[in-house]
Amino acid sequence: MLFEVNRKLFNRSERVKGVDFHPTEPWLLTGLYNGSVNIYNHETGAIVKTFEVSEVPVRCCKFIARKNWFVAGSDDFQLRVFNYNTHEKVTSFEAHPDYIRCLAVHPTAPIVLTGSDDMTIKAWDWDKGWKNIQIYEGHTHFIMNLCFNPKDSNTFASACLDRTVKMWNIGASTANFTMDAHEKDKPYLVTTGDDKTVKVWDYLSKSCVQTMEGHTNNVSFAVFHPNLPLILSGSEDGTVKIWNSNAYRVENTLSYALERAWCIALRRDANDVAFGFDEGVVVIKLGRDEPTFSMDPSGKLIFTRNQEVYSGNLQTIDGPSADAADGSRLRLSSKEIGHTEIFATSLIHSPNGRFVTVVGDGEYITYTALAWRNKSFGNGMSFAWAPDSNTYAVLETKVKLKVYKNFKERTGNAMKGAGSWAIDGLHGGTLLGARGSGFVVFWDWESGEIVRRIDVDAKNVYWSGTGSLVAITADDSFYILRFDRDAYNNALAEGAEITDEGVEEAFEVVADISEGPVLRHPICGSPTDYRDYSVKTAKWIGDCFIYTTSTNRLSYFVGNESYSISPFDTPLFLLGYIPAHNRVYLADKDMNVHSYSLSLGVVEYQTAVLRGDMDGAAAILPTLPKEQLNKVARFLEGKDLKELALQVTTDPDHKFDLALQLDDLDTALEIARTVPETEAELKWKSLGDRALAVWRFDLARECFEKGSDLSALMLLLLATGDRDGLVALSAKAVEKGQNNLAFATLLQLGDAGACVDLLINTGRAPEAALFARTYAPSQAPKAVDAWHAELEAKKRPKIAAAVAHPNKNAELFEEGWANALALERGEAPSSPPMSEGDGVLVDATT
Repeated sequence: MLFEVNRKLFNRSERVKGVDFHPTEPWLLTGLYNGSVNIYNHETGAIVKTFEVSEVPVRCCKFIARKNWFVAGSDDFQLRVFNYNTHEKVTSFEAHPDYIRCLAVHPTAPIVLTGSDDMTIKAWDWDKGWKNIQIYEGHTHFIMNLCFNPKDSNTFASACLDRTVKMWNIGASTANFTMDAHEKDKPYLVTTGDDKTVKVWDYLSKSCVQTMEGHTNNVSFAVFHPNLPLILSGSEDGTVKIWNSNAYRVENTLSYALERAWCIALRRDANDVAFGFDEGVVVIKLGRDEPTFSMDPSGKLIFTRNQEVYSGNLQTIDGPSADAADGSRLRLSSKEIGHTEIFATSLIHSPNGRFVTVVGDGEYITYTALAWRNKSFGNGMSFAWAPDSNTYAVLETKVKLKVYKNFKERTGNAMKGAGSWAIDGLHGGTLLGARGSGFVVFWDWESGEIVRRIDVDAKNVYWSGTGSLVAITADDSFYILRFDRDAYNNALAEGAEITDEGVEEAFEVVADISEGPVLRHPICGSPTDYRDYSVKTAKWIGDCFIYTTSTNRLSYFVGNESYSISPFDTPLFLLGYIPAHNRVYLADKDMNVHSYSLSLGVVEYQTAVLRGDMDGAAAILPTLPKEQLNKVARFLEGKDLKELALQVTTDPDHKFDLALQLDDLDTALEIARTVPETEAELKWKSLGDRALAVWRFDLARECFEKGSDLSALMLLLLATGDRDGLVALSAKAVEKGQNNLAFATLLQLGDAGACVDLLINTGRAPEAALFARTYAPSQAPKAVDAWHAELEAKKRPKIAAAVAHPNKNAELFEEGWANALALERGEAPSSPPMSEGDGVLVDATT
């Protein structure tokens, strides 16, 4: 089997006895022999958190992610639970009277299993206060490992030093070897022992299927990989071995010089594996996370799980309507159609959809798509179809390229110069593409002549369905090129010498998406914060290049700009586009299907606009679905085509905003008049401000009145000298409780008496008295009487006594003011209290 083994994390530490991956965070939990528990970020290698759990070895630990906990068992017989966010110890109790060797967390129920040197297994329910709900007895030695059945979580297996493996039901205290398994699944267990071997067992017949030898010391662990046909084992000889679970042969041996290997953890949503050693921890990635699949243009999907092959049809998928929520998971009906003899690293449909080629392990096999019958096979590390589906190319070695016609090797017209370059992969399409270190070369399928060599370090090559555009993707950029066959043919006709560089005029660069424009929003076209051009998977839809990125974002490139459709939480891989559904389909690692809406008509319209072909765009516009018109209008607005956007949009709010931007106030007025009164106030205010800016005073006045923008209306009426309007405005302000505005309006009208009345009526008698003394002396007695009554009502007689009629002795005003203030502060007055006849106008609270 050909797969990469990439080391992601290497960290020296105390002896690691237990490891576990977090299901959602990039975290690795490690239990150490010194009693500590560390949490690493396996992407960066940094220690995220450290817990001092015990003073004795921690032999096992597991995440309980749904509670933000981890649970650890140690040699002091204690089971401890910590909240890894708050560092709080949730609980600690003696679970066994001896060492706790292993534990397992139920995938859905609130149950933790613990295995101990006391030869028992116990089940603990955390919803019942960590009550022991079951004890499992039957082993006669130390319990070394526990594992829930991935096919039936009500059952689990235990491994013991008594050289037995037992099957249990959660609800029964005695071992039960009878289990219902899917007929296609092998009922196999893998075990290890101190005899230096790894054994595979059929647990239904209780017979040993295979004994694998290769380790030179006690074997500490062995597990089946959930996604790859592999068995991984680790030993006290310091090595980790990777076995083919079908052929039971060693595929790879890993040694990190960290002494004895003790434990292993598998990450559920990726092919990451962690190993714990005497002197540290290592995380590796096996192969790639991308699922192996291929979809033909009609929506027929072929994918593999290990070496089983499944098919499905996206044309018949549940929920393809436009009303389906973007990103929602859809139900794909799939069926097993066969298997393949090799472990597939890629599947490739022929352009007509009749054949599917499986590539892997240095071989290729071509099958008929419907019956899954073997059509041809051979050695090959890469494969590419020609557009006619009768011609294909096979890369047998990095310097040996063969071309086949009708499944027979073509003897003439070999690809010129193919043996002089070290080729990493082939790419089919209009031209045969080959990429290597620092270059991409294109050949003509028929003549074998070099069309063009391009110096770029490429990851993939994608040809459009029209055959004129090609995308070349690199690590953090991509390039869109246009193939000009006429220019190439003209160069040949003129007798130009075709060198290893090919014909320069054959390709024109349409876009270099590396340092160009930022990624834009698909609706408004405005720049976003994202500049991610690292293409992960991609497809052409006409002249639209749609792709997913390494930062989990679905985007498309059209014209000369990229637009973002949507981000997603987990990595998704592009399956294809179904025009009848107007939806893009993607799959996650487990081939669960998701979809996002994308109208091909909208993309074609955007393409025409970006090219400046307004006549072509006008011809496409009537064919667009009505529900897409607002999206198109936002796009046009982003391109500063606001007049056209105003004609296209059907959204009243958007139309109103565009009308204001274009100073088309009559259109804006018409919209404002049709909006419900409860929603119209903001529109009237906006329209009034714009009308005022363009000197349409009558319209501005109407808008301010209907929008109840009395402040703006007052300024307008003052500017135009409309006294009657100001009188009406003051009454309306009083009615609405805008007393300050009413007072300002009355003051501008010169109606001091009305101002005094307003102050009195609104409970501001002191201010009314002060105002009246200056601007309306005749109103002063009324204001002072109101003030006096107000103070009496508040039961403040001393201050009320300081307020008397102002006409009796106006000269004593300042003295009375000081006395009133002193009384308010609880101090003695500076002069004797005034008599009833003394008069002064004071607001001691002002």
